[in-house]
Amino acid sequence: MRQAILTPASSAKANEALMQWLADRPDLRTIAIYSPLPGEVDFSETIAQRSDLRWVFPRVCGAALALHHVAHPPEGLSLGAFKILEPDSTLPEIAVSEIDAFICPGLAFDPRGGRLGRGRGFYDRLLANARPNAPKVGACFAPQWVTTTHPDPHDVHMDHVILG
Repeated sequence: MRQAILTPASSAKANEALMQWLADRPDLRTIAIYSPLPGEVDFSETIAQRSDLRWVFPRVCGAALALHHVAHPPEGLSLGAFKILEPDSTLPEIAVSEIDAFICPGLAFDPRGGRLGRGRGFYDRLLANARPNAPKVGACFAPQWVTTTHPDPHDVHMDHVILG
């Protein structure tokens, strides 16, 4: 199977969908987002357009993710664990209880909100401690939308998935 080459333009549809999703939820102020790896949806465009929101990025801290506010990404982000852009540890750390919504990457998502991560459980551990009313939103491209992700009992499901 030949893999499609994804460019920043490939994320345009997902950025439009996230912009609309956010517009429909004006009460959301603090959003946990991620720095994309190759093959993941890139939301840089939305982050730039919605500078009124407090964007929070994860940093690998042992077996957990610490969340930090980054005022003007990509400033404040540098290559960290697993060659992912992460916030500097000196930036303000934000408690998981302060996050209004989580935008999550994954290798695959399914119609029941199942998410297949990279196998280390970072997001499952983080999301297990999220406020119950904080939406969990997956983001993927069409080839990553599958019938089932074969979730395990500890896997945290998404409330919504944005398809790019």
